[in-house]
Amino acid sequence: MGGTSKSETTQSSTTAPWQPTQGLLSNIIGQLNSATGNTGLTGAQNNALGTIENNSNAISAQFGPQASNYAQSLFNGGGALNQAGNINQNYQNYVNATQPLASNTNYNPYSTPGFSDAVNTLTNDITNNVNGQFAASGRDMSGANSQALARGIAQGVAPLIQQQYNQNVANQQNAANALYGAGNTNSGLLAGLQQQYLTNQGNGVAAASSAGDLQNAGATNTLAAEAQKYGIPLQNLGLLSQIGIPIAGLGSQSSGQSTTTNQMSGAQQFGTIAGGLGSLFGGGGGSTVGNIFKLISDRNAKEDIAQVGTLFDGTPVYRYRYKGQPAFQIGLMAQDVEKTTPEAVGRIGAYKAVDYKLATDKALEVA
Repeated sequence: MGGTSKSETTQSSTTAPWQPTQGLLSNIIGQLNSATGNTGLTGAQNNALGTIENNSNAISAQFGPQASNYAQSLFNGGGALNQAGNINQNYQNYVNATQPLASNTNYNPYSTPGFSDAVNTLTNDITNNVNGQFAASGRDMSGANSQALARGIAQGVAPLIQQQYNQNVANQQNAANALYGAGNTNSGLLAGLQQQYLTNQGNGVAAASSAGDLQNAGATNTLAAEAQKYGIPLQNLGLLSQIGIPIAGLGSQSSGQSTTTNQMSGAQQFGTIAGGLGSLFGGGGGSTVGNIFKLISDRNAKEDIAQVGTLFDGTPVYRYRYKGQPAFQIGLMAQDVEKTTPEAVGRIGAYKAVDYKLATDKALEVA
């Protein structure tokens, strides 16, 4: 079973808000009409735009060539590598001065200038000292004299030889390390110059763009000024229209129509009708009308279900709404009743219905 309950309401109204202020609005509209002829440029605006054009042309002519030259210089590296030759020459001079020692692997102490003279002097001093001691005791030229002399020379000269050898090795290694460090320093300086060269070229790109903007500044500002000459009048007209259009729309008529449609399912409609008829005829298990018009109490036809109590026989009582209906009702659920009093449950279409008279008889007996 299906059905539709429908109601429609139509409203129409007319507004005339200008009537109490007609004199004021007429005055404003009259002033707007006179203002439409004054939307062009004023003398002050023309002078200001002309000054902008003249200044931009002067700046372009004065600084444009310098900016272009600067950009070209940066494109050429900005002189970043001008000192590369001096740096390389200084490094070569250092190599030339240090290389003989750095590449010398002859560590022989006697190859060191002055070393032989030092050894000879030390040997003579030791010989004179030892021989003098043995001569004083009358034992000069003896075997002991020769042995003591040889030991003394060895003990005195050997440390000098070892020291000079180690010094020669250290000098050569230090020179080689110094050359290695100087080479790294030279490479770093050249790499820095090269990086600065590239940086200058990158700055040249930005400078070239700025130079181009400066060269075009006059024409660009002229275009902007001309756009202002056209834009200012249009802007003035726009401001006037923002005032005039709302005023023109104040006297509009408005009408509206609203339609409200309420639709119930067949089961809900039947339940409502059945409830009314059941009340009208008094219900009752034995009456024909009461048996026919059982109330739809199927849980599937309801929503927002909440138990609020029980009958004396323990049957739950619920608060609920029929699906799609705003009003809350209180009653039983057919699924509960058929467990205790199945004869009180029937069907209306797809839904279960309850004869409340039969469903509550047992509750009266318990009470």
